[in-house]
Amino acid sequence: MSLPHPSPDGAPTSPLQIADYRKFWLARFFAVLATTGTVVIIGYQLYDVARTDYAMSITQASFQLGLLGFAQFLPVFLLTPVAGVVADRFDRRKVAGTAALLDMCVALGLGIVTTLEIRSLPVLYAFAVMHGMVRVFISPAMSAIAPNIVPPKLIPRAIGFNSIAMQAGTIIGPAAYGFMFAAHHALPYWCSAMFTLGASIAIQAIRHLPAIPRDPAKAHPIRQIVEGFRFVWSERFLFGCITLDLFAVLLGGATALMPVFARDLLHVGPEGLGQMRAATAAGAAVVALWLSFRPLASNVGVKMLAAVVAYGAATIGFGLSRHFLLSLAFLACLGAADMISVFIRSSLVQLRTPDAVRGRVSAISGLAVSASNELGEFQSGFAAALLGATGAVVFGGSAAIVITLAWAWFFPELRRARTFEARWEQKS
Repeated sequence: MSLPHPSPDGAPTSPLQIADYRKFWLARFFAVLATTGTVVIIGYQLYDVARTDYAMSITQASFQLGLLGFAQFLPVFLLTPVAGVVADRFDRRKVAGTAALLDMCVALGLGIVTTLEIRSLPVLYAFAVMHGMVRVFISPAMSAIAPNIVPPKLIPRAIGFNSIAMQAGTIIGPAAYGFMFAAHHALPYWCSAMFTLGASIAIQAIRHLPAIPRDPAKAHPIRQIVEGFRFVWSERFLFGCITLDLFAVLLGGATALMPVFARDLLHVGPEGLGQMRAATAAGAAVVALWLSFRPLASNVGVKMLAAVVAYGAATIGFGLSRHFLLSLAFLACLGAADMISVFIRSSLVQLRTPDAVRGRVSAISGLAVSASNELGEFQSGFAAALLGATGAVVFGGSAAIVITLAWAWFFPELRRARTFEARWEQKS
């Protein structure tokens, strides 16, 4: 497929016409492919070890999945403020590239212990913590790079293409890793090491980025951390967007309990687990592809809120389903609804944030995403211990709907957002 033609004045009309963006896209794809596949396999491996080697019940093993989510969230919580400042003070290419290399080392370690058949919950928890530590530095640095290499008017389309990279990696990673794990337990980790190396090479091949404007009087790292949080707090729209994603997905996430459904409720094993994760990403990828070429242009705030309500409803449907194909359909709908919400929120946050604090705002947004995912996994595991896996998922989907309705009331700025508007001009 040929690239879109530039405008008569030579300006790009698509992010794909920008060579640096193509390198960025490839790096993002490799990083997501490795991360999503690794997370799925660690979760299934931990649940299987808990059930088999430690003779835990389904409820007890489900709680272990919750603890795994907490183990991955803890380093994110502690290091996110630091990662945001690092992304705003140093070359973002080098930050993301170095973190990807460290993630490669984590993948190699997992491959070695799996090959040696060291089946231990503490070992898996330790590697999950290390994976969380290096991943926290990748996300804000990479998120802040795209606005430096793409003109502001193309940012919504770039976010759509970014989402394609993310969802393509999320589709291919879990599905492929599930089959690889069934063939040889260490194979997924060797592949992750290769992909993270590729991500590091691609991101560091981007040309020199424009200098980040700084005020020397405010250059102290602690002060920069405080300023990042203060900026988000003072911008009600940004605060509403970020906290909506935090609480709705934290309560509504069904991802952590997928190993329970795959192994003991739907009886489809690791291959089925990979397909379940891939179904969510497939629904998101279809929407992302559509939005890349036909981005939303009107009533974006209302559409974002409606998408989160649809996300909660699809979560309830998945929790109640006991037919594998129907479960896949609900997961695809869940992914599609989540993609609409993420596309709108990401576009608005990027366009309403000045470059000088974009790394810190991206880190804070990433903290909210990690809290909603990893800490949400802890919440899901705890809820499953009390309500069972089905009850936990249905409760979470219902709570996501309630949270969205509450946020529509408390943050009318979200409902009133009509179009994507760049409040901060990018400086080259």
